[in-house]
Amino acid sequence: MYRCVFLKRCHVVEPLKFENGKPCIPVLPAGERSLPSFLTTPQLGNIVSSKNDTRLRIFSGTANPSLSQEIACYMGLELGKINIKRFADGEIYVQLQESVRGCDVYLVQPTCPPANENLMELLIMIDACRRASAKNITAVIPYFGYARADRKTQGRESIAAKLVANLITEAGANRVLACDLHSGQSMGYFDIPVDHVYGQPVVLDYLASKRICSDDLVVVSPDVGGVARARAFAKKLSDAPLAIVDKRRHGHNVAEVRLQRMLLIAGTISKGAALLHQEGAREVYACTTHAVFSPPAIERLSSGLFQEVIITNTIPVLEKNYFPQLTILSVANLLGETIWRVHDDCSRV
Repeated sequence: MYRCVFLKRCHVVEPLKFENGKPCIPVLPAGERSLPSFLTTPQLGNIVSSKNDTRLRIFSGTANPSLSQEIACYMGLELGKINIKRFADGEIYVQLQESVRGCDVYLVQPTCPPANENLMELLIMIDACRRASAKNITAVIPYFGYARADRKTQGRESIAAKLVANLITEAGANRVLACDLHSGQSMGYFDIPVDHVYGQPVVLDYLASKRICSDDLVVVSPDVGGVARARAFAKKLSDAPLAIVDKRRHGHNVAEVRLQRMLLIAGTISKGAALLHQEGAREVYACTTHAVFSPPAIERLSSGLFQEVIITNTIPVLEKNYFPQLTILSVANLLGETIWRVHDDCSRV
C-alpha cells in the first residue's frame, strides 16, 4: 500500500464503533449518495442526461468485480457481458458476449496481486475489444502494478513500469484511467492519453464527516517522497501543521525510522506510528489509497498503534484480512464520474 499519510490528534470527539471486527464502510445519506460533496458541480445535470448512451460499455475483469459493479451502478449502467475463464494449464480465455462495434469501451481491471495474472487478463481483454471493432478502448486501472519500478536505482535493472505501459498500448488501448500512481512520471511512459485521478477527495470527505478539531490535528508524511502530497492534504484540512518522518531504506521492503516526523508490509508506517506515540500523540490515523497488505501488514496494522486505518477499495480486501480498525472507502463514484467526463469530452474547470 502506498500514498500514506499519518494523522495525529490529541482529542476524541466521538468514540469509534466497530461491529464483528469487520471494516466500517461509510455510506452517504440518501440525498447525497449519488452526488458526494467532492463531485458536486453544475455540469452534473448535463452528464445525467447522457446516461442512456448505448455507445458506452463497461466490462469488468476478475480482479475487482465488486468495484466494477459499484461504478456501473453510479453511472446507471449495467456491466457488459463477458466470459473470462482459465484453462487447466493456466492460459486465460476472454470472449465478449455482446457487440461493441463502434462503442467506447471501458475495461475495469486493477493489476493487483496476483499482478502478472491480472495484467495478462487485462491485455487479453483489450485485444478482444480491439478485434471486436470497438471505437475507443480505455483501460481503467484503479491500482497500477509495477508502478514502483519507474526508474533505475542500480545498474542492470529493468524499468518495468515502462514495459507494462508499452504492453497496454500495443495490446490496443487508446487511453488509460489510473488512480494514485506511485509517481507522476509514470504517466509519461504511455504513448496514449492518461487520466490520473487521486483518492484524496474521498478520504478528505470522510475525515470531514468525523468533525476532527483542526487544533488537535497534525498531518505526517511517512517519508520525504510524500511531502508534497502530505502538504496538499494538510492544506485542505484547515491548513493543519505538517511533520515528516525521515527513513533510511536498507533493502526492498526494509525501512528504519530516524527522525520525528507503501503500504505493502506496513513497516514504514508502523515504525512511524510508534515514533509518533513516543513523541506524545494520543491517536494515530493511517490514510492510504492502495491496500496491498503483504504479510505481515495485517499483524502490524492491527497491533494497536492505529486508532483507524483508512483505505480505499482500489484493491479488494479479503474478509480474512478484516480487522476492527479498518475502514474501507469506495472510489466508485470518483471513477464513474471520470468515465462520464472522458466519454462526454468535458472536464471540471
